[in-house]
Amino acid sequence: MTQPLLLATHNPGKAREIATLLSACGHPLVHLADLGIRDAYEESGATYEANAIGKARHYAAISALVAIADDSGIEAEALDGRPGVLSARYGGRGLDDVGRNRLLLEELRGVPEERRGARYVALAAIARPDGFLRTFTGICAGRIALVPAGSGGFGYDPLFFFPPLGVTFAGMPPADKDRVSHRGAAFAQMAAFLVSGDGRRFLMRASAATTRR
Repeated sequence: MTQPLLLATHNPGKAREIATLLSACGHPLVHLADLGIRDAYEESGATYEANAIGKARHYAAISALVAIADDSGIEAEALDGRPGVLSARYGGRGLDDVGRNRLLLEELRGVPEERRGARYVALAAIARPDGFLRTFTGICAGRIALVPAGSGGFGYDPLFFFPPLGVTFAGMPPADKDRVSHRGAAFAQMAAFLVSGDGRRFLMRASAATTRR
């Protein structure tokens, strides 16, 4: 039986994207809600890597499954890389995606188009219950639009304009976004790892450790 993998996120948008990106690997994907896990991991790390690793290890330990997690953020050049690792908490816990987009636009008020360069960064981690893990990084360059556009995606997607396709992430078909995005790049590497000899050995050791418990 193919080993199940736990999607360690409570964010439905991320869960959908990751499930699609890993669909060709042949592993059944389990959601936190499927296991009755409702606790939210506190992302208090100073880097994307620290948050993704901490989250993957936390949920792998409590579920006894191999867990997949990511941390991502948007970095605006004119704001010296902010909001960065704080992207999901930008402006405080009380703001939703719309509020955070408004705040980012307000901070960039008056900044001309040529200075609105930005990048999306994603750090994906896959961890075994014994804590052993691998990480993968994806980056996508673009710029912050003057106004939100598009009805798809989530997070800052309505503001992230991707020049090669002439549209924001929120205005792209999901397949196009998966092909060019930061998360798409990170999880393409993870997908390649999972079907490789190294990936199979990684999972076999996790299965053996679980069996010995």
